[in-house]
Amino acid sequence: MRLFMQGRKGVFETLLKQIDENDKTIWFHCASLGEFEQGVPIIEAVKVLLPKYKIVISFFSPSGFEVKKNTSLADVVVYLPLDTRSNAKKFIEAVHPSLAVFVKYEFWPNYLFELEKANIPTLLVSGLFRPEQVFFKSYGSFMRKALGSFDHIFIQNESSKDLLAKLDITKTTMSGDTRFDRVSHQIEQDNTIEWLQIFKGDTLCIVCGSTWPKDEAVLLDYINASEGVKFVIAPHKIDERKIEAFRSKINKNVILYSELKSEGALSEASVLESAAVFIIDIIGLLTKIYSYADIAYVGGAMGKTGLHNILEPATFGIPVIIGKNFDDFPEAKRLQQLAGLFSVSNSEECTQVLSKLVKDNSFRSKTGMIAGHFINNNTGATKKVLAHIENLHRDGLI
Repeated sequence: MRLFMQGRKGVFETLLKQIDENDKTIWFHCASLGEFEQGVPIIEAVKVLLPKYKIVISFFSPSGFEVKKNTSLADVVVYLPLDTRSNAKKFIEAVHPSLAVFVKYEFWPNYLFELEKANIPTLLVSGLFRPEQVFFKSYGSFMRKALGSFDHIFIQNESSKDLLAKLDITKTTMSGDTRFDRVSHQIEQDNTIEWLQIFKGDTLCIVCGSTWPKDEAVLLDYINASEGVKFVIAPHKIDERKIEAFRSKINKNVILYSELKSEGALSEASVLESAAVFIIDIIGLLTKIYSYADIAYVGGAMGKTGLHNILEPATFGIPVIIGKNFDDFPEAKRLQQLAGLFSVSNSEECTQVLSKLVKDNSFRSKTGMIAGHFINNNTGATKKVLAHIENLHRDGLI
């Protein structure tokens, strides 16, 4: 909350300092880090298409801003001021974007109405809609009006398209999810992490990414009972107290990234090789870490916090395991239907699935292949969005 409030102080001063009245800008708004990752392929493509435009990125959440405030993709990164009419008017006047792009879930009525009033083209990308959302309720007329102010909406699936059609919102394109484009390029990057290579060696490795305490609770029994397997645990939140509480329950040799870093021992192979569990108490490495996984557990769905990105490990062609609460995540439901993903409800089920994947090399390989093909077969959303932006530019609308 402190970051949320303090981060919004000085936003307008920052904008006026970094954006000249003669600058041409394109504004991307993301709720948090996950939405930013969805927006990255489009931002990269727009920078190539319109190199003279400044890129402005705003975040609602500290978990996005604090991690990406220095990203090289943007000329300006700020928190989005709270959605009041005066803030919206002041923000849009300062940024004066030629185009505004909102990613997935962000619907701020005052900002959308001000953009509409200023005749600024506004896009929603990777949109995902469900019947229980306020737009489809009898009391949701105000939010329906805000939703209708988008010039075009790019949606992830047909069910979203059908829901919008019931509201007479037809300026839509079924593009899919830009995250597939984002993760598909990760495999082409240099994902080398020398200290992780030493830690893993020739041992089978299970990477547990973006975990919460409820995820760690169902993993614990298997971690303690397994033999000949190494584990990398990357908690979603770096909370020293919770990490130590989890560590104290593990009966194997555990090392923390921060400890090795502070002791200058990352180069000492014996320290890394002797450990069975590596807890990554730092943000920003998980995407590369997945490249060392033979199996991935993705956190968030054991509780109610929301499933984290299953596509990041899937792109490396490995099986994915998640918790039980993932009804709002169509990509997870689809990959489960294809048998490339497994959902577990408790520690017994988690142990059963992990044991099967560890012991049966053929089963693990086939399951991973399904996950990899799933990514490759669902790319292309960025091209559809970019084609629309190219048309706007060609027609002189941006």
